[in-house]
Amino acid sequence: MALGKYSRVDGRKSSSYCSTITVVVFVGVCLFGVWMLMTSSVVPTQNSDFSSQEAKTELKQKVTENNPNQFEDNPGDLPDDAVKEEGSLKNDQGKSNTGENTVEETQEEKFVEENSESKTETEGETKEAENDVEGNKETLKSNSNEESNSGDGDSNSESARRKSDTEENADETKHGDEVDGQTEEKIEQNQDKDSEERSGENKMEDQAKNQDTNDMFPAGVQSEILNETTTQNGPWSTQAAESENEKEAQKVVLSTDENEYKWKVCNVTAGPDYIPCLDNEEAIRKLPSRSHYEHRERHCPDEAPSCLVALPEGYRQPITWPKSREQIWYYNVPHPKLAEVKGHQNWVKVTGEHLTFPGGGTQFKNGALHYIDSIQKSLPQIDWGKRSRRVILDVGCGVASFGGYLFDRDVLAMSFAPKDEHEAQVQFALERGIPAISAVMGTKRLPFPSKVFDVVHCARCRVPWHTEGGKLLLELNRVLRPGGYFVWSATPVYRKVPEDVGIWKAMSELTKSMCWDLVVIEKDELNEVGAAIYRKPTSNECYEKRQNNEPPLCNESDDPDAVWNVLLQACINKVPVGTSERGFQWPEQWPLRAEKAPYWLKSSQVGVYGKAAPEDFSSDYEHWKHVVSKSYLTGLGINWSSVRNVMDMRAVYGGFAAALKDLKVWVMNVVPVDSSDTLPIIYERGLFGMYHDWCQSFSTYPRSYDLLHADHLFSHIKKRCKLVAVVAEIDRILRPEGHLIVRDKVEIIGVIERLAKSLQWKIRLTYSKDNEGLLCVQKTFWRPTETETIKSAIA
Repeated sequence: MALGKYSRVDGRKSSSYCSTITVVVFVGVCLFGVWMLMTSSVVPTQNSDFSSQEAKTELKQKVTENNPNQFEDNPGDLPDDAVKEEGSLKNDQGKSNTGENTVEETQEEKFVEENSESKTETEGETKEAENDVEGNKETLKSNSNEESNSGDGDSNSESARRKSDTEENADETKHGDEVDGQTEEKIEQNQDKDSEERSGENKMEDQAKNQDTNDMFPAGVQSEILNETTTQNGPWSTQAAESENEKEAQKVVLSTDENEYKWKVCNVTAGPDYIPCLDNEEAIRKLPSRSHYEHRERHCPDEAPSCLVALPEGYRQPITWPKSREQIWYYNVPHPKLAEVKGHQNWVKVTGEHLTFPGGGTQFKNGALHYIDSIQKSLPQIDWGKRSRRVILDVGCGVASFGGYLFDRDVLAMSFAPKDEHEAQVQFALERGIPAISAVMGTKRLPFPSKVFDVVHCARCRVPWHTEGGKLLLELNRVLRPGGYFVWSATPVYRKVPEDVGIWKAMSELTKSMCWDLVVIEKDELNEVGAAIYRKPTSNECYEKRQNNEPPLCNESDDPDAVWNVLLQACINKVPVGTSERGFQWPEQWPLRAEKAPYWLKSSQVGVYGKAAPEDFSSDYEHWKHVVSKSYLTGLGINWSSVRNVMDMRAVYGGFAAALKDLKVWVMNVVPVDSSDTLPIIYERGLFGMYHDWCQSFSTYPRSYDLLHADHLFSHIKKRCKLVAVVAEIDRILRPEGHLIVRDKVEIIGVIERLAKSLQWKIRLTYSKDNEGLLCVQKTFWRPTETETIKSAIA
């Protein structure tokens, strides 16, 4: 009992002691908690800033170690002005970016800024730091992921959220993923039915897939995709415009779902050679006259066709350059008629399963190279490859052997001929890997700017230069550079039959009244032909001294660079006299002219991307050199040895083509008719191209190009053109196994990717960052089984 009593007393003492300790501890904890709360507003901000800088440093180290800048401009490789572009605009708008960080604003950043008034300063800083980290993340999808998700209706934002949820685990499992990815790729390669070339491409895709996603877009680097600026509302877009654009984009996505669109083969009279704007039989039948070759001009159907052109039976992968210059597969262009008619002139011959091209022509049956050299021998000033370097216009080119062999003299020729009874002559040229388009000198201006060609050549081109006041020859005068040459190799130059004598007399009077100097009459004894070489004046002095104003000078209101569906005029445009005017000086020699901004670009002019024009030009060139060398040549799985005919569908300054100048390719630079008129700049740098409206078909045969490049083309034309029809046109002019590279807004990339999948094309690469994306797809031999009759194309 005593023990029990003492126990109770001790227990009370112990309980009181414990209570005291508990109170003390509780007070201590509360004080510690208060201290933590007082310091919490500072500590997260400090840690956030530190983490952000650490993330940037880590990403930059990854770039250095793994060289993953294949798909991104690197500030270490480019000047600041070449990579900032829109990033600088964002900074000007008041966005705080520290260090190298010039990443574009995300939608989350915009949301934070717009609602910052309702938040504390600390919350704003923390959120901004989080967004800086988030802005350096990008989405990279491998082919296997694309195929498994192709049927999903998830939006890009949902994909981004899913990626954000798994981002923290990415680094921990990276090495394991690489091993698994390599194993998976080996299995895919073993199952692949294609050649070693395609396996190599899959390997490239796998490398891209296994790179850390942060490696694709290093911290502090603006997306490599340059965007045009607008000054109508200052550097800021309006909410109304943003909302309207988003709604339109959603409409596009919803209306072009791959599961909704079913492709069909075009049922047309022209069959595998269908050119919609040249084979509009319905419009041709309604023409009131054909005396000026109206039936050879463009007559586009009211609605661009969205069917696919059939492949010729027996079609196979084209022979590669330079072997293709001498021979092509017969069944790729199965037209023997020209060989029957022109075989004796060494145009083309049928040799077994090949069509062979001995290099001859009507005026150079013993070879184009001898003919080319004889021209320079008679006129050394023409200086092929130096003074007369890029570009030459070859009128009525036949199978374009003249242009094909000018490559041996480092000269680029734009050849054209109509789609006429000389069956498939331009198609032969393109299959050989020689630049050419289907066009005619009829009633409208050629799709080229004024004063751009160094030399214009015509060898028995069957153009009546001397008729109707010289209207057609005056069109050549428009496109010929002041001081440039016209080489006319035709029977009136060297034959004395009455018809030729009459034409020569008329041409002599016309060229004299146009103030062209007859420099020399070249005689080619081997080919038994001759050529008259004329030179366009470099001043207006002769025009002012003429007694008769015939042909008349054009009105001052006439714009010689306005050419799209503009009728020809029988008048002379004066040559420029101002030292800063385009055409006053001859361009720099090649290759300097490809790299240097034209002298007539003024700093007071605002370039396409918002900078002073010369600076804009230089930044664009540096940009594309980096993209081509670091991304396109090594990161897309393209076998460039099989690439010859290339088209830049929205060329701007021609920087993409200039970056490819050392490869054995040629690039058709297309400037859309509703884009800034930069085509004269492209010609000034020794490249070539033409104007075009992508709501219509291009003036070329099907299967003409190995690679098409579309930089923000689709977002530019989506409100005017049906994207399905544009994609059908791309399918028409792209060769099977050819590639399409698309750079555009993310929502547009998604649309084109779905359409490409519906065409059974292979998705080689797709990724996105900051609402900008890149897509590389490869066309296959697939054709649908159903047909669609195009009534306008039935003869």
